Amino acid sequence: MNVRPSLFSLLVYVGFVLFTSAAIAETTITVEVHSDQPGATIHRNIYGQFMEHLGRGIYEGVWVGEDSKIPNKNGYRKDVVKALKALEVPLLRWPGGCFADEYHWRDGVGPRDQRPVTINTTWGGVSDDNAFGTHEFFELAEMLDAEVYINGNLGTGTPREMAAWLEYMTAEGESTLANLRRANGRDKPWKVDYFAIGNEAWGCGGTMTPDYYANLYKHYATFAKTPENNRPIMIASGGHTEQTEWTQTLLEQVPNTWSLRMNAISHHYYTLPTGDWDKHGRALAFGENEWFSTLKNTLRIEEFIKANIAIMDKLDPEKKVGFYVDEWGTWYDVEPGDNPGFLYQQNTIRDAVLTGMNLNIFHQYAERVQMTNIAQMVNVLQAMILTDKEKMLLTPTYHVFKMYIPFQDATAYPVSISGDKGYRFGEESIPGISASAAKSKDGKLWLALVNTHPSEAKSVSIATAGKLRTAKGQLLTSAAMDAHNTFDSPESVQPKEYKAKAKDGSLILDLPAKSVVVVELK
Repeated sequence: MNVRPSLFSLLVYVGFVLFTSAAIAETTITVEVHSDQPGATIHRNIYGQFMEHLGRGIYEGVWVGEDSKIPNKNGYRKDVVKALKALEVPLLRWPGGCFADEYHWRDGVGPRDQRPVTINTTWGGVSDDNAFGTHEFFELAEMLDAEVYINGNLGTGTPREMAAWLEYMTAEGESTLANLRRANGRDKPWKVDYFAIGNEAWGCGGTMTPDYYANLYKHYATFAKTPENNRPIMIASGGHTEQTEWTQTLLEQVPNTWSLRMNAISHHYYTLPTGDWDKHGRALAFGENEWFSTLKNTLRIEEFIKANIAIMDKLDPEKKVGFYVDEWGTWYDVEPGDNPGFLYQQNTIRDAVLTGMNLNIFHQYAERVQMTNIAQMVNVLQAMILTDKEKMLLTPTYHVFKMYIPFQDATAYPVSISGDKGYRFGEESIPGISASAAKSKDGKLWLALVNTHPSEAKSVSIATAGKLRTAKGQLLTSAAMDAHNTFDSPESVQPKEYKAKAKDGSLILDLPAKSVVVVELK
């Protein structure tokens, strides 16, 4: 008997075919981890933090003083220090930033009640009682077991002042400055891991040309002397955004000799949704247009890194000089009612996605990019932590940094992505998936994935040498594009446990829209 299918069964069949086709389309994205091709070490200082005398970045954000009602230890906020310890901060950069080129170190040593009150002419014109100075900074670094990056004052300082500060911090024997340090409570010298000659010499550091700065660098660095066993890695102030002339001029004009070292060149890039410094874009209540433009603009950092590295590979083929992106992150318009000089902004899931994208790029160029410092650690720009007097919250960016801890000092593996049709908005598109893989110090294989699309989930097939059985780690996502934590609801955006098992020999990871996933692969 010839049976004809009913209309209902036919529709069911068609629906099944369409559903299966859609499912197959979702799994056509493949991320291959080339675990047989170990690359450079991802230096832990790629996860460096930046703290500047700016707004509430230090005062209230980290330092409240011993007499504060806010719980503290020796003047440092207990809640903030605890959160930073959990983040395993590898490096602290201080005192700036633009502030560094107006900071005179002697103002911040000695009895606090006798320190001068100065005006922060760079950030808000507010008074600074210099309660947080050299001793306080090093004590914080020791509490966090972090290396230190000191930015020297080139703009309004002198070679003598810079040399004296280095002597104060590092001198071992008998000298007036070493004894002054001892009188101020520190017997042994501190270890100065990194030291920079000025900051943003092209702008707030003195509005210089590369040639002029190169000569000043040689002048100041000549006298930046320390004991042989305590010689910092010396950093020159480089360019920003698409500039390459600073890198080229410095490599051509500054000899890298025993007595005149230039171990690294810095570079700065801030992500603005609009790309326009007159109107940056909003931190909250933005549309998909600014979601897309923000991520598109942040990806430009890769072209800037590649352009500078190309020059470095030509002029420094032995790779003696590092490329430090020592200021990066988002910069939004100041919210109405906020002090425009304090640069306080909210932090959303968009910032989390952007953070993962940037860290994945830094890993890719880890051979040269040996340090980056997100701007900034607390209460300023793309902060890890926000405070409001006694209240504190962790931002989505904090959570991503914590999720990525296994990548510190890990061995990078190349990653290939195929089948990614990208995230299209209007006539433009960006990659839909960002990825990075590495073997951590304990031998585990880690994978980080970012879904850049704000409304579409993705399924990703994972491939590597050998069979994969499981993926286990954490997922960070949210429903709204501007989802963020508030002081009334500080845990609205936080990581959740993530697991996946191989099925039929394939390990598929489902990535929700606007998400960051970090997993151990087994």
